Amino acid sequence: MQQSPHSSPQSHSISASVSDSAAQLSNLQQTYTSIPRVRPQTPLLDSITAPTDLNALTSAQLITLADELRLFLLYSAGQSGGHFGANLGVVELTIALHYLLDTPNDQIVWDVGHQAYAHKVLTGRREQLGTIRSKDGLTAFPERAESVYDTFGVGHSSTSISAGLGMSLALRYQGRAQTVACIIGDGAMTGGMAFEAMNDAVQQDADLLVILNDNDMSISCSIGGFSRHLAMLWESGYQVDISETGKPILCQRPDMQTFDRRKRHKEMRDVPQLEDNVFKAIGFTYFGPFDGHNIPELLRVLSLAKQVKGPVLVHIYTTKGKGFAPAELDPVGYHAISKLPVEIKNETQSKAVEKSQPNIETTLKYSEVFGQFLCDKAAKDDKLLAITPAMEEGSGMIDFAFQFPERFFDVAIAEQHAVTLAAGMATQGVKPIVAIYSTFLQRGYDQLIHDVALQNLDVMFAIDRAGLVGEDGATHAGVFDLAFLRCVPNMLIAAPKDENECYHLLNTCYEYQGCTAVRYPRGTGTGAVIEQPAHTYKIGEAVVESVLGNDAASKKLVLLAFGTMVATAQQAAERLISDEALSCQVHVVNMRWVKPLDSALLETLLAQGMTHIATLEEHMIMGGAGSAVNEYLLNESAAFKHNRPAIRNIGIPDSFIAHGSQAEQMADCGLDVNGVVTQLQQLLS
Repeated sequence: MQQSPHSSPQSHSISASVSDSAAQLSNLQQTYTSIPRVRPQTPLLDSITAPTDLNALTSAQLITLADELRLFLLYSAGQSGGHFGANLGVVELTIALHYLLDTPNDQIVWDVGHQAYAHKVLTGRREQLGTIRSKDGLTAFPERAESVYDTFGVGHSSTSISAGLGMSLALRYQGRAQTVACIIGDGAMTGGMAFEAMNDAVQQDADLLVILNDNDMSISCSIGGFSRHLAMLWESGYQVDISETGKPILCQRPDMQTFDRRKRHKEMRDVPQLEDNVFKAIGFTYFGPFDGHNIPELLRVLSLAKQVKGPVLVHIYTTKGKGFAPAELDPVGYHAISKLPVEIKNETQSKAVEKSQPNIETTLKYSEVFGQFLCDKAAKDDKLLAITPAMEEGSGMIDFAFQFPERFFDVAIAEQHAVTLAAGMATQGVKPIVAIYSTFLQRGYDQLIHDVALQNLDVMFAIDRAGLVGEDGATHAGVFDLAFLRCVPNMLIAAPKDENECYHLLNTCYEYQGCTAVRYPRGTGTGAVIEQPAHTYKIGEAVVESVLGNDAASKKLVLLAFGTMVATAQQAAERLISDEALSCQVHVVNMRWVKPLDSALLETLLAQGMTHIATLEEHMIMGGAGSAVNEYLLNESAAFKHNRPAIRNIGIPDSFIAHGSQAEQMADCGLDVNGVVTQLQQLLS
């Protein structure tokens, strides 16, 4: 690794071995048991306005800074909500990196971005952190437009090594000696893209520093052979240390107090599993595992590792939720948190707050509807198998995994593999269901086309987080799936309006022999009760929800609503007919299916003299469900060519929608009731 032009005052005096005093210093870190509601006193942290301010601090002060930073992150998360455990786990690493590197001249590339909050604080955004994930506030992930210290925009996993390699090669081409450091978690490392990048880094003999943050977690617990390999490296009791000259030295880990220190140094052949680790086999220079919460140790190791030429991997182990006792005990539950609830100070205030809160106790999340369907169907059909790419909790599969463990397959962060795995299963007479977020299905698109649809295999996709997702912003928005799915032959696509319809559309697509997808949104539904037993709908059949207004009205408007927009369409229709100046009749149609469309109903409506048509969808306008309606009307409908009703497609405009609450995002796109009414009034006028 090429040495950065920058060298902090302390970097030259960092000891080559972990001293007893340094080990004691690392034990001074605090553990907290509650999230503060009042801004804590953080005098040392408050003095840091840019990473260069770290240069004047001693090791002891850096440890104090870590305590203050962790406490500040706890307070900030309580105010804004957001990703939690991973950020607490990388406090010491973030401090060490910004202490040793000359950022933004040197490049720090974060993977996913779940762990970048401490980075944001140390790079001049401390007092803005409370705005994170809020409209017009800081983004949930690193974003190049937000700060020069955010070198690469992230949100999806396993991209950091590829991006960092690209930076390193471009810098080398231009003759610029800058360090590129990529931080990737053990969960993200299971993504095939990470291994593709490591393979190429060796091929290119690139100067690249990869830091593997191993906390045995992604969002859920890490699984599979790679996780077991990392565990083996840890359980050996040894580490590949780094000498002053940058050479690997096998020695006993300092935390293994039961071992004789005289036996600390060993020949590599005595512990073959460390020599034979996967990173060294690929061609990386490997050092580790090291304690990722020991600041003096991190400073020593990283200051030497960044000077080693070629691709280098430093393996550190951390605790997700470090320093907050409840999160250390429950890292899955504390992966992300919501804002702290409002404190109730008196009985009057308590009653007012209670009255203002909607009763959502009986309202299911769509992921819970899917989880209920899985368990119900699996109890009756032993051919059902379910696959998820590391989203067991988020996709509502916890109960299914517990009840049917032999039929549950968590393949880690490997979306491409998940899709082709399902294709292979389907060739053997079983029915696989791939539970996946819309934004992550994008990563398995080639496999969906070539491995599933082209062979017309019996695979069902349960697509969660379809539409706008609120605070996670553009990186996680599921607003492209209709466009990229409906152009694929053999695909059926369903869009339920509520929980009950979601349950039965899942059942309908499961019973269908072929490639199907059911897309549903993040969060809770409308409160619709799920009818039992499960039944099937007719493929491609829409439903007229209501006809409002006078049949003699001069203007007849049909609202073709898809999925979540059915309820909005109904409210907009009621507002329109109350406007006497418009004199219109409104038909509200729950289209239910994006592919195939109910062309028979469209022809019936045209025959009834519709003068205006509007499509409504929580998806990009370009290429979406409205485009499908346009294509049918223009290319196949003789009645449309004869009558020529006016058409408007209502959906998400041709732009990436910034983070904010889902309600704010919908309003920004004109997809709330007010926005839809305004657009319909323009159409009718």
